[in-house]
Amino acid sequence: MEIAYQPYYTDPEFQSLIERIHPPRVCIDNDACQDCTLVKVDSANKHGILLEMVQVLTDLDLVISKSYISSDGGWLMDDQLGNKVTDETLIVYIQQALSDTRRRGGGIPKELQACLKQEVKPCHVSTEYTAIEMTGRDRPGLISEISAALYELRCHVTAAVVWTHNARVACIIHIEDGLKGGPIMVPKRLAQVHEKLESVVDAHHESGECRSVRLTAPAAGRTHTERRLHQLMYANRDYEQCQGCDGSCRQWNGCTKTHVTIEACREKGYSVVNLQCRDRTKLLFDTVCALTDMHYVVFHAAISSKGTMADQEYFIRRQDGCSLNTQNERQELAQCLIAAIERRVSDGLRLELCTQNRMGLLSDLTRVFRENGLSITRAEIGTHGEKATGSFYVTDASGDEANLRTVELVRQEIGGSALMVHKSPNGTSRASSSSISRTSSGEVEERVKFSLGNLWSQLERFSENLGFTKS
Repeated sequence: MEIAYQPYYTDPEFQSLIERIHPPRVCIDNDACQDCTLVKVDSANKHGILLEMVQVLTDLDLVISKSYISSDGGWLMDDQLGNKVTDETLIVYIQQALSDTRRRGGGIPKELQACLKQEVKPCHVSTEYTAIEMTGRDRPGLISEISAALYELRCHVTAAVVWTHNARVACIIHIEDGLKGGPIMVPKRLAQVHEKLESVVDAHHESGECRSVRLTAPAAGRTHTERRLHQLMYANRDYEQCQGCDGSCRQWNGCTKTHVTIEACREKGYSVVNLQCRDRTKLLFDTVCALTDMHYVVFHAAISSKGTMADQEYFIRRQDGCSLNTQNERQELAQCLIAAIERRVSDGLRLELCTQNRMGLLSDLTRVFRENGLSITRAEIGTHGEKATGSFYVTDASGDEANLRTVELVRQEIGGSALMVHKSPNGTSRASSSSISRTSSGEVEERVKFSLGNLWSQLERFSENLGFTKS
């Protein structure tokens, strides 16, 4: 007989009372592990809290190398250089940010940035500029046309993030009034910008194709930019063409595709999701985004990485308390997880930008790319006072590798010092990732998969081990 479980729901007022009585407790321990910092979090459970906490850590460019989640959460993490987190101001910052994230709706509160001695990257949730969200079918020159339209309307681009995947595009652009400065608030002007951008996006779309243009005024409740890009891509159904490994390969760590399996754990009422893929930064954030936005609740999880590969295992239910009962549900979830992993893996050559900030900069850059037959597969730029910095991933118009001679001509036209070819390998670039982790002797590393499915008898001890130890 199948066990029925109650829906994952509590009254909002009762949930608020629980949060006031039992606020999140955070402990940061640098003694437990030799080469990583251990972050332990004890918090009242709520849908989305896991994503919010992972978001805090990834926004600080911290790499989560291991994670064990069971009602409360614990992360083993290091920074991008593979070192422990030892800066006292950064430790205090993490403790306060993780404790405050639920009350502040995610992101990194500005008032906490003052306690940091080191520079923190700009917040992924802007409350100072007008935001443009655009989705549709990707085509060569689209970003150039959009940025040219904005320049024509005297809009200054202060930040832009562009993702492309499976012939779809999603971008979020922050703009201000190019003449007066500050966000654009006049309804007539906003309508003019919206109408112009809609005409650009609709120019080459076929009837019935999904596309949208949306402008929003500055607001405190804006969604984290990268999470919003995942949501836009999901709404644009970019996952429909996604396929993982079909199981024909015998050794998954030599396979270039993502492995996803979804099985039933009937005695506990869970669906068990196993993910195996190449490791990279923000991998946990991307997969938890997909699960959260598809309204699945994570009850237990184990995440680990070794070499170039990563294992993720989640014990989940839908928010209504049910597991995944149909093949269509399982297939859609598998496709969406693969899409979430693939969106950040960029095709193309990476070009890094550092130049003087000015109105029309993005329009000029993308025009030069288009005129020289280069297509943008991913981009992220931002402005910091008088400086504009960021990166572009480019291919030729057919999606093949960009010709280096063409890239050099583009660099010279833009200004050789303003745009540089990224020399070191990037873990999120398809062209630079290795498929198998090898030892110094050249042999393939043996990897032992950690699974919560093998540890049900130890879960009680596991929970006790997540208890707080002194810093």
